[in-house]
Amino acid sequence: MNPLLFGPLLELGKSIISKVWPDPAQQAEAQMRLLQLQQTGELAELDAQLKLALAQTDINKADAQSGNFMQRNWRPFIGWVGGFALAYQFLLQPLLVWVSLAIDWPVPPPLANDMLFSLVTQLLGLGAMRTFEKIKGVA
Repeated sequence: MNPLLFGPLLELGKSIISKVWPDPAQQAEAQMRLLQLQQTGELAELDAQLKLALAQTDINKADAQSGNFMQRNWRPFIGWVGGFALAYQFLLQPLLVWVSLAIDWPVPPPLANDMLFSLVTQLLGLGAMRTFEKIKGVA
């Protein structure tokens, strides 16, 4: 459930409780049960997310320990492709444009920046998480 909905739903539950139970002691008890239900739901959602992350970690470990060269090295390959694409886009291609205009050759095309940035920022995010894990001594 969206965490932004917890507050309004909690307030709605409190207003319903105050109308149903006029006794303040009963209201407090009902509100306590409502808070416990909310916390139980949040904990269940966090537990489900943790289990999903652990399952993905197990898949990644099995992937990295595989004997198959392509299965083991596809992530580094994508990283190198992203690095070479950035080097072409921001270093080599502008130099080639300059040279081709100077000697009257056809201008080389640029890469699609939106896809390149999407790929590289996702890879950098994964790299940053991995570096953080190494610093903390998790892996």
